[in-house]
Amino acid sequence: MTGSKRIYALDTNVLLHDPTSLFRFEEHDVFIPMTVLEELDDKKKGGSEVSRNGRQVSRFLNELIERGGGGQGLRDGLELINPQGIKLKRGAVGRLFFQQRTSHGNGKADNQILASVIDLRDQYPDRPVILVTKDINLRIKASIYGITAEDYENDRALDDFALLFTGSDELPEDFWGRHPELRSWNERGRTFYEVSVRDDELWYPNQCLYMPGENDVELRVLELSGDEDARKARLVLLDDHTHAAHGVWGIAARNREQNFALNLLMDPDVDFVTLLGTAGTGKTLLALAAGLAQVMDQQRYREIIMTRATVSVGEDIGFLPGTEEEKMTPWMGALTDNLEVLANPEEGGSWGRQATNDLLASRVKIRSLNFMRGRTFLSRYLIIDEAQNLTPKQMKTLITRAGPGTKIVCLGNVEQIDTPYLTETTSGLTYAVDRFKMWAHSGHITLKRGERSRLADFASEAL
Repeated sequence: MTGSKRIYALDTNVLLHDPTSLFRFEEHDVFIPMTVLEELDDKKKGGSEVSRNGRQVSRFLNELIERGGGGQGLRDGLELINPQGIKLKRGAVGRLFFQQRTSHGNGKADNQILASVIDLRDQYPDRPVILVTKDINLRIKASIYGITAEDYENDRALDDFALLFTGSDELPEDFWGRHPELRSWNERGRTFYEVSVRDDELWYPNQCLYMPGENDVELRVLELSGDEDARKARLVLLDDHTHAAHGVWGIAARNREQNFALNLLMDPDVDFVTLLGTAGTGKTLLALAAGLAQVMDQQRYREIIMTRATVSVGEDIGFLPGTEEEKMTPWMGALTDNLEVLANPEEGGSWGRQATNDLLASRVKIRSLNFMRGRTFLSRYLIIDEAQNLTPKQMKTLITRAGPGTKIVCLGNVEQIDTPYLTETTSGLTYAVDRFKMWAHSGHITLKRGERSRLADFASEAL
């Protein structure tokens, strides 16, 4: 290990989070402590995402060692395989080094990793040594010992969560005056507009636009065309779901964002919808109401499939008795609560309610994420609840299950991430919102206002 390039020591959780992290440090060198290899060995059994990632890391390491000459030229000290380390490929030009000398840390794995990094720093005082870990406590320990420690940020969708696309934008009051060339027409009972896009109008497909005040208007960007110098946008006037007469399965939008969400959920041309919002903003209720209207009334989809990230996602869902659906029931309180609201006919009394509940239950299926791999959903309306607890890889696994005629709706609140090592900027939900915003068949809305009750609204602000 010579030269002024940095040496990055990787913790186990980084490799288990992203097996390709070995190749993400470009010209810099990568160091793997022996404790990390032991922890990878412990994690290799099982069918969870973590176990799969652990096995993939071991395959990568084995491939690199074989390419680097097998066990030839082992040396004492911190340089293993040969004095130059193993050359990393796949876009990285740095080298891979292992620990061979036993470190002096006490029994805990974190302390042994830290001790090996301290040894590495002492052996190479002329090179910057950086510990990369997703464990906040290990970063604190490293800082106490004077070791530079960083989080693994290569998979961050955004530098700052505040930059995330919200799905809606306010128009200036002089919007119509700024677009004298505006063209409008009616077609199939809907009003369309075509405008030239100005440089300061950074619009995306299916973004919702609104002008507040007396001249209140709500539009959606249907299509963007032309090159950068002469871009044109086709806009459509949104349906107004705020009145009970235009409600969806008996649900009327209580605020502007909910109206935007219902327009996207009811549009068959939008295949992928993401709804972000804090507790009580109506995400699940809106998604279910739109699903029932399109399954029962319009018969656009065969059935609703609802799944959610149980926090131990990918692990065994336990030894609860019953079918897959019965095992998932404890996680599905949000579904049953919302179905009670939606299945409340005024006529028929308790018998009518029971009949309605049975009918809806036959069209709403609960599925576990564990058994999604390899499936294809045809003409289904798939709701993924608590999607903020999914990694980008898990999100990709789920979205790629969609067959012809299927619509996927992802719901979540990134302020309530329960999975270790996931943050607002690395959550699969944030990743999906950012990557899909340019696609013509996807839409996103951030719901801002809670609509549960005045008690719930006051509690969320005051407590």
